[in-house]
Amino acid sequence: MMRNGDLESRGGTKSRAHHNSYQPYYVETSESQWTSWLVPMIVVANVAMFIVIMFVNNCPKNSDGFRGQCVAKFLGRISFQPLNENPLFGPSSNTLEKLGALEWSKVAHQHQAWRLITCIWLHAGVIHLLANMLSLVFIGIRLEQQFGFVRVGAVYLLSGIGGSILSSLFIQRSISVGASGALFGLLGAMLSELLTNWTIYSNKAAALITLVIIILVNLALGILPHVDNFAHIGGFLTGFLIGFVLLFRPQFGYLETRHLPAGARLKSKYAVYQFVLVVIALVLLIVG
Repeated sequence: MMRNGDLESRGGTKSRAHHNSYQPYYVETSESQWTSWLVPMIVVANVAMFIVIMFVNNCPKNSDGFRGQCVAKFLGRISFQPLNENPLFGPSSNTLEKLGALEWSKVAHQHQAWRLITCIWLHAGVIHLLANMLSLVFIGIRLEQQFGFVRVGAVYLLSGIGGSILSSLFIQRSISVGASGALFGLLGAMLSELLTNWTIYSNKAAALITLVIIILVNLALGILPHVDNFAHIGGFLTGFLIGFVLLFRPQFGYLETRHLPAGARLKSKYAVYQFVLVVIALVLLIVG
C-alpha cells in the first residue's frame, strides 16, 4: 500500500526482531515509499494527446468514404476512421505520420530525429492506448513507489528512445507508434533490479522465473503481425542496462545486516506476488 510523503525525502528503514532460544533472529524490513504521481501524469498526457490526434484527424472531413463510414459519428470531429482502415478505433496513418510517427526515411534522410521521442506519445487507436496505459499502471506505479519519479521517468523515456532507434533500423517501410518500447524498458529494469538487489527478496528463484517467463512470452508474442517487436527488444535492452545503474538500493545488504545481532537473518518484505501483478500486463502488451 502506498504511503504519502515528501517527494524530496525518504524515510529510513524500520526493523522488527523476534527471538527465542531455539530459533535465530528474523528481521523484517520495510522502506518508506514514494508517492506515485509521474506515472498517472504520463497516462493523462497520453490520453490528452490521443484526443488531440483525433481532433486533427477529423474523420468526417478527411475520410474519402471508399473504405467505409467513420465509426462513432456522434463524436463528431473526433470520430474514428473506418474499421477497414484502422481496426483499433483510431486515426489514419497519414495523421500519425504528420504528428510525429516513427518513419525511418524521415529520421535518416530528413534529419527528423525528434520522431524517436514523439512516436512514444502517439497511439494507433483506443485499443492500443488502453492496452499500453493499463500496462503502464500495473508496471510503473510499483517502480515509482520504490525508486521515485526521477529514476523511473529516466528509465521510461530512455527505453522508449532505445526502442525507437532499434525499430527505425529494422522497420523501414512502415510507420511505428506506441509506448510499448518504454514499457518493455520498465520490464527490463525490473529484471536488472531483481538481479542487483538479489539479497532482499525472500523467494529469489520464484521471482526471477516469474519475471523471465513474462518477458519471454511478451517477446514471443511480438512475432505476431503488426507488432513492432524491434521496439520491444530495443526498449527492454535499454531498460535492462539502465536499471543496473539507477535501480540499485545500497541501504540493503551490508549496510543493513551489519547492525543485526549475531545469528540474525534478514527477511525482506518483497515477495513473488509483486511480480505476479505484472502478469496482468502480459496480454495488454500484446497489442502495444
